[in-house]
Amino acid sequence: MQYIPNILFVIVLVAGIGYFTKNIRKVIRNIRLGKDVDRSDNKGERFKNMAMIAMGQSKMIRRPIAGILHIVVYLGFIIINIEVLEIIIDGIFGTHRIFAFLGGFYDFLIASFEILALLVFVGVVLFWTRRNVIKLKRFWNPEMKGWPKNDGNLILYFEMVLMALFLVMNAADLQLQELGADHYIKAGSYPVSQFISPLFDGMSEGSLFLIERGAWWLHILGILVFLNYLYFSKHLHILLAFPNTYYGDLKPQGQLDNLEAVTNEVMLMMDPSADPFAAPADDQQEGEPEKFGASDVMDLNWAQLLNAYTCTECGRCTSECPANQTGKKLSPRKIMMDTRDRLKEVGDNIDKNGSFVDDGKQLLNDYITPEELWACTSCNACVEACPVSISPLSIIIDMRRYLVMEESAAPTDLNNMMSNIENNGAPWPFNQMDRLNWSNE
Repeated sequence: MQYIPNILFVIVLVAGIGYFTKNIRKVIRNIRLGKDVDRSDNKGERFKNMAMIAMGQSKMIRRPIAGILHIVVYLGFIIINIEVLEIIIDGIFGTHRIFAFLGGFYDFLIASFEILALLVFVGVVLFWTRRNVIKLKRFWNPEMKGWPKNDGNLILYFEMVLMALFLVMNAADLQLQELGADHYIKAGSYPVSQFISPLFDGMSEGSLFLIERGAWWLHILGILVFLNYLYFSKHLHILLAFPNTYYGDLKPQGQLDNLEAVTNEVMLMMDPSADPFAAPADDQQEGEPEKFGASDVMDLNWAQLLNAYTCTECGRCTSECPANQTGKKLSPRKIMMDTRDRLKEVGDNIDKNGSFVDDGKQLLNDYITPEELWACTSCNACVEACPVSISPLSIIIDMRRYLVMEESAAPTDLNNMMSNIENNGAPWPFNQMDRLNWSNE
């Protein structure tokens, strides 16, 4: 009978980690649905970006209030959960505070964890206040209605409860230590929970044990639930921010990729000695030609799909977007959210059918409208603002390419400009011979 809690703990732990692993494998599979792109160059610079942006939060701090709060909550939450290692060992082997043999260093660790837990709790309350009381505009855009808004609040409640459970667990533990209860050796320093502990004065040892064990179980169960909740939440960025910043595009902002098929065609046209009827150099079999641009998530590359899963929905990109500021329909955050939603839909389709079965839908039109795409000024403000190196612009450009090159669906003004370039060698509707007429006035 004495081993039942340990067996139960192992079952819960294996189930929690197993379900998380299963869902993460789905994420990896979905990302791999994208086209291949080489992001293996400049490893030193990539590691530096990951260290500075993902770990060091260098782009978060550009907005000091939110940046400092985020650093406190993020790093505090991660460091506090180092104690999860002790909880896991204690849960498996039936021990209690197995690292207490570290003596003074253990006291320092527990004290640090408690102070950080209090700071995380305060930070989370302030984040909740910014969202729901102050109601910052970027958290109340149209794309944030419904689940995105609830998701943002739910994760804050999760973190508040987990920090409270941690402190209550320690407060009850401290009382049991003072009572000399079995297995509750005097260990640790409790600068925060010592102020909670008096609430339990006068309670019996049995009641204190139930409170301490109840908080202990709820804390570890809460962490496992939190871990598995990430898959369904925007907070998957807690994990994906690291690979996303590592595999970020290192090209100068504003430098666009050329489509290889178009480049080859132009080179052929510019080469007077080329035979336009010659077979392709790679002797490629004739078949359906490659699509220009992107109309669905499978047309994007894997780095763009990783971007979509990494989106934090913080709205910094949208708040900096000049098109959005002037009332246009475009929201770079919505571009990323729509891409992720469509990718999840495709993944669910694959789970159900074994392979993707055409569902009559695509990213273009069903999720993102041409009006949104053509509102973009290509200024890169969204890319610069993103705290985790996401590029909504790259997706916008690829979808524009599809509209222009596959559907000939460019806006009238753009079609006029391209016609002028073709006929007059310039974007303006003036004959080349008349260009300098202005100088005679």
